[in-house]
Amino acid sequence: MESQNIPISRKSEQIPPFLVMDVLERAMEMAENGEDVIHLEVGEPDFDTADNIIQAGLEAMRAGKTHYTPSVGIPELRRAIAGHYHGTYGVEVDPRDIVITSGSSPAIFLVLAALLDAGSEIILSNPHYSCYPNFIRFLDGAPVFVPASAEDGFQINPDDVEKAITDKTRAILINSPSNPTGTVMEPERMKRLAQLGIPIISDEIYHGLVYEGREHSILEFTKNAFVLNGFSKLYAMTGWRLGYLITVPDLLRPIQKMIQNFFISPADFVQWAGLEALTNSSGQVIKMKEIFNQRRMAMISRLKEIGFGIKVDPTAAFYVLADARRFSTDSYKFAFDILEDAGVGVAPGIDFGSNAEGFLRFSYTNSLENINTGLDRIELYLKTRFGRQGQ
Repeated sequence: MESQNIPISRKSEQIPPFLVMDVLERAMEMAENGEDVIHLEVGEPDFDTADNIIQAGLEAMRAGKTHYTPSVGIPELRRAIAGHYHGTYGVEVDPRDIVITSGSSPAIFLVLAALLDAGSEIILSNPHYSCYPNFIRFLDGAPVFVPASAEDGFQINPDDVEKAITDKTRAILINSPSNPTGTVMEPERMKRLAQLGIPIISDEIYHGLVYEGREHSILEFTKNAFVLNGFSKLYAMTGWRLGYLITVPDLLRPIQKMIQNFFISPADFVQWAGLEALTNSSGQVIKMKEIFNQRRMAMISRLKEIGFGIKVDPTAAFYVLADARRFSTDSYKFAFDILEDAGVGVAPGIDFGSNAEGFLRFSYTNSLENINTGLDRIELYLKTRFGRQGQ
């Protein structure tokens, strides 16, 4: 078909790709061509959604829960989320300040859109979740990066954050447990960040997936905060697209108006499935966590044997951000070399910020057997290419 020379918007043309998806899509293409590929690149639980959650969704559809809901979500689920935060963290949340979204990504978009004008700044760590700065720039804001080091567990330093605050700062964005690092922020750091007097956006999507110690909600330390969370990770509900945002009261109406215009409402029956997940799935979550923890310990040990550097062992989520600089300082090229030559998908560190360049992110959302096979392949590839093995 002949090109129509349709102009492309600046925003759509300039938004960077999500490099993990580039790796995944190439891996899927290789698999379609008959190649055996092991996926250690994508952060999606390999478990199916629990039967009781599926049943709740089916029953909701059969009961006619297939229509629009209030734009901010059904009251039953909002109340359950408030109860969850009270029971888990001892904090009081007004259900009226909870907004149900079609996944946590729309929640990120909504809170940033409610805060940002052209040139406004959001402070975040480097490394960080890949899409954060892309959201910020798409909304004409400016990400301000504060480096976090491997030696410090990739935890943001509140003193460095304070130095980065300007009259354009609108919020500090944190993610604990973290993607890509799998680390949990120390409560003293969260308390110190809260004392800076700047609103905090806390992405808590990996809460519940902690294997050593415990995680804290930012709401334990301040009410001047926005919480992002959802059902994809803890309940293996990625395809259901269900998340939520806990907002400050003053921003509820602006956020509600954006939902009405851009999203209408979350899916009705999906919200009822989420209610079942939140209130009646603790047994399945415990089993899933036990399996993830076994994989975590095996992966950390094996990566160190192969020669990757891990300064602080990750204790949460399902990621290991490993230092690969003894092999390559170009993580994008190195990730694709491993994919093409070893048949293993891994995520390039540069996707998560300049401070993660030279690192690779490994996800243990695959069976222990596949993880072992994948790491064996990588070890053989490294021996063949470099003629050496890490000590």
